[in-house]
Amino acid sequence: MPRRIPPSRLADIAEAARIVFTEKGYRRTLMTDVGRELGLSHALLYKFVESKEALFQLALHGTVAPERLSELPTPLPTPAPGEALMPLADWTAGNNSFPVVKAALATDECPDIRTEFHGVVDEYYSAVEDNRALLALLERCAADFPELGDLYFGKSRRGQVDMLEEYVERRSRSGHLRPFPNAALATQFIVETVAWFAWHRRDHPVPIEADDETVRQNVHALLTSACIPDDTPGARG
Repeated sequence: MPRRIPPSRLADIAEAARIVFTEKGYRRTLMTDVGRELGLSHALLYKFVESKEALFQLALHGTVAPERLSELPTPLPTPAPGEALMPLADWTAGNNSFPVVKAALATDECPDIRTEFHGVVDEYYSAVEDNRALLALLERCAADFPELGDLYFGKSRRGQVDMLEEYVERRSRSGHLRPFPNAALATQFIVETVAWFAWHRRDHPVPIEADDETVRQNVHALLTSACIPDDTPGARG
């Protein structure tokens, strides 16, 4: 029976690993770097994880589902080929659900484009804001980890952007949104605006003096102004 340790200690290790992997990337991170972040000796860290691969998997576990850390064996074994990203399976499925935009895509009827568009933007904003620590980890390590790059950029993120692009294209074609020359570029404008304000602004050297809700509402106002024609009626079928 594998020995188990207090989840608080595993949580500390998982969080330290997330911080270091996010700062250095997968290739440049060493076990000693994480041990230094924790104030643990290199040898002691191996009592909790067998390898850097296991340490990265622990970082994923701790970021995706910290409440389940107590279920993990220690030392956490080196994952078999193809299993390193298993903690992301449920997260990837849920992160691509986007029920609001899917509901909008299920019909050509749009009685209130402002309310619908607000819901679509808010759904995407929440997905980025709530998962920003994980997104930073995945984005930083994807270049060093081909399997991760395929999952993050090729499947998870691409699936989200494709749905948004279809929404923008259809509502633009119907006249509910502005007649964009290129729906993909308009979608990227929405995606990057949300990403900066929901995520990247927090690391900016000159912080924005505004609370999270004020920032979110400003994003809604700006994107609504940019994407919805001024003369759009409140109701259009």
